[in-house]
Amino acid sequence: MKRTKYSIIALLSMMAVACNSNQPQVAEKAAPTQEEKVKRGEYLVTVIGCGDCHTPKIMTPQGPAPDMERYLSGYNAEMPLGEYDTTLAASGQWALFKGDLTATAGPWGVSFAANITSDGTGIGNWTLENFRKAMKEGKYKGIDNSRPMLPPMPWQNFAQLTDEDIEAMFEYLKTVKPVKNLVPQAIPPRA
Repeated sequence: MKRTKYSIIALLSMMAVACNSNQPQVAEKAAPTQEEKVKRGEYLVTVIGCGDCHTPKIMTPQGPAPDMERYLSGYNAEMPLGEYDTTLAASGQWALFKGDLTATAGPWGVSFAANITSDGTGIGNWTLENFRKAMKEGKYKGIDNSRPMLPPMPWQNFAQLTDEDIEAMFEYLKTVKPVKNLVPQAIPPRA
């Protein structure tokens, strides 16, 4: 009886070893290279549409087109804002966009698309942690105790990005041609 019991245990042990040895080995995924991070970041910045607001537009016969000389440089600080119907913007019924889509007026006042190029007037001096706080927590310039980022910046959506995606975007943006452009501060609502 004991001999049968030991034989069964031995047989089950051999079967377990045999089954495990036939299991495919799962290889650990290698960390992405810097080049792969930058490529992933470029993909994300493109498909998310960062340039839609952060790149000034030039008017063409087909309508507005991105000004690639100022790619991701935000609102052009050298251009006057121009006049707009402050009553309409303050009503909450409308959000008004400047013609190049880099400034928006609404009940929050006027917000300007930030320079997100690698220049010091953009995010050139930011850390990854600043970028993460801006994108995931809506902190202006990624600084604790700063004002929240204003509409139309959809940081609440970007808060769902993975840390790896945030890092990839940041690594890509650090490779973007620097454009010197100190974007103005937001204008509070008029009383």
